Amino acid sequence: MTQQDPASGLGGFGGFGGFGQTSASESVSGSVNPEAARTALLAVRTEVAKAVVGQDSAVTGLVIALLSGGHVLLEGVPGVAKTLLVRSLAAALALDSKRVQFTPDLMPGDVTGSAVFDSRTAEFSFREGPVFTNLLLADEINRTPPKTQASLLEAMEERQVTVDGRPRPLPEVFLVAATQNPVEFEGTYPLPEAQLDRFLLKLVLPLPGRDEEIGILDRHANGFDPRDLDAAGVRPVAGRADLAAARAAARKVTVSRDVLGYIADLARATRVSPSLSLGVSPRGATALLNTARSWAWLAGRGYVTPDDVQALAKPTLRHRVRLRAEAEMEGGTADGVLDAVLGAVPVPR
Repeated sequence: MTQQDPASGLGGFGGFGGFGQTSASESVSGSVNPEAARTALLAVRTEVAKAVVGQDSAVTGLVIALLSGGHVLLEGVPGVAKTLLVRSLAAALALDSKRVQFTPDLMPGDVTGSAVFDSRTAEFSFREGPVFTNLLLADEINRTPPKTQASLLEAMEERQVTVDGRPRPLPEVFLVAATQNPVEFEGTYPLPEAQLDRFLLKLVLPLPGRDEEIGILDRHANGFDPRDLDAAGVRPVAGRADLAAARAAARKVTVSRDVLGYIADLARATRVSPSLSLGVSPRGATALLNTARSWAWLAGRGYVTPDDVQALAKPTLRHRVRLRAEAEMEGGTADGVLDAVLGAVPVPR
């Protein structure tokens, strides 16, 4: 079977043919039917491409995360358009977005918000932090201490922020896109496994190829301003109603017992791999089920195939496993181990 990886440039909406067999009369939350929602979400990649060159697969991964209700860890060297990608996606989906630059002196309240004394009323009032948005770009999350990293944990997992003992709900559509720099480790605080496990996907943004880089330079030579998305022509092509309809439809995608067994076998194989000191937990297996479902729905099918599982295995699992020291010293990688697991576990027919 062909393995497609949305994080390595092989996946994307472009490989999908028709729009599947979902009934236009199917009842979903909101007023948008699944066909219209899929068409709108398929148009997002084209819209984002007006501002971002060569990161179609990352757009696919972010849309899958939105459909699955999860968060994304973006890894790439500086300058591969991670910030522009999130801003462009928000513009194409008519969603609010905010950016936080994580630094060693950032405090938890700088992210979640805090109680502020109002001298006019002589009372404390809550001032919302940047986490109260739809798409939150947590830039260089590994540059801030664990206490501030952990301030995102409740927001990511519980979809709420608790200040002074009072829970405050976050928007229904809420995604954290956290970036990591893979080449600078001095002065960084690696994310603990418990927090890594809260990210649905880890997407690796590669450097562009030669033709893509020429395209980037050509755009800038012709006056492209990454801070002005309106001038770039990025327009809303989908919205909250489309996402609500798409989420409802994706939850109805069926998964056979054979495919469930395949997902379980992949997770269990990582736990006995001699190259890994930490394998995939049942939460990781559930995450793979959810992302494969969303991928299948975007492909226009009402059922999950082993190909769908293989397509999402690496971006969903690569950050949930830990290499043994000896495997790392020999040049091993999480993706390499997962490739071996995918090649060894029998595929249901």
